[in-house]
Amino acid sequence: MKKCILMLGTGGTIACKHTDGGLSPAITSEELVGYIPDVEEFCEVHTVQVCNVDSTNVTPEHWSMVSRAIEENYEKYDGFVVCHGTDTLAYTAAALSYMIQNSRKPIVITGAQKPIDVENTDARMNLLDSFIYAADDGSRDVNIVFDGKVIVGTRAKKERAKSYNAFSSINFPYPAVIQDQRVIRYIPPEDYKGGVQFFHEMNNSIYVLKLIPGQNPDILEYVFDKYQCIVIESFGVGGIPEYLVTKFYEVMKDWESRGKLAIVATQVVKEGSNMMVYEVGKKVKQDFDLLETYDMTLEATITKAMWLMARKHDGYEEMKREFYRMINHDIMGNGQA
Repeated sequence: MKKCILMLGTGGTIACKHTDGGLSPAITSEELVGYIPDVEEFCEVHTVQVCNVDSTNVTPEHWSMVSRAIEENYEKYDGFVVCHGTDTLAYTAAALSYMIQNSRKPIVITGAQKPIDVENTDARMNLLDSFIYAADDGSRDVNIVFDGKVIVGTRAKKERAKSYNAFSSINFPYPAVIQDQRVIRYIPPEDYKGGVQFFHEMNNSIYVLKLIPGQNPDILEYVFDKYQCIVIESFGVGGIPEYLVTKFYEVMKDWESRGKLAIVATQVVKEGSNMMVYEVGKKVKQDFDLLETYDMTLEATITKAMWLMARKHDGYEEMKREFYRMINHDIMGNGQA
């Protein structure tokens, strides 16, 4: 018996048409499916148009729209395919990994570097591959399907602006590929115990501070006061430069008592952070019990913090445990277990 898959359209390049002002989303989800008639061999498809926006304009409100639409239809369908623009697709995939947890049904996110109605587009292959993966018995949880590869929802990063192999899996292997319309798995699927969990609220009071050599310390006071969570993109394996340390200690004095979060990440994409290696990281981490990202992507870090801050917690220690708790393979080398 064929699986029944719900496709949720959100816009993006895959659904764009040329206008005088440039590419703009205009193709509906129902029209998108019409470009891949072979899909009928693998599954029955129903569609719903959640929104139709350029992914540059996507916000946490759009993530909530998608998660709510999936929850409303969760019992009716065997899986879900979300069509999305590529620019913020990695953020959406990470966000949905936290907003929809322990899903035995696949939630596949895909898009394209060219619109589906032009020649030599990658859209038709990506979309058909997504349905093939969504209809496969072993598929679970939130994943991206793009350029023949399956990427865990918390591990993707867009590394190319124009090429068809736009996304890479960061610090984690591809769990599967799609070749000749077949799913080839390298990692066995999760066997979740317990039911699916849905969360629809995100708190976007977060600022990513990218460190640069010789940065003015005054920026710390402004962002620490303005936002509930600061993600500091540090150098190398992580640390606070000496020209920022004095101001950092000043603003951190009452940080925890105000219920805020400070997280240290790294600007280096692969292999992750470890603040205990160098003096510039070890002392400040120990003095403030700072959270650090280890092998997490920046997209997963940001969306996990948004998800955490939208929930009630019994103090910093509980929030710390939740930040380091692995969700959809988002963090491995944290040394916290």
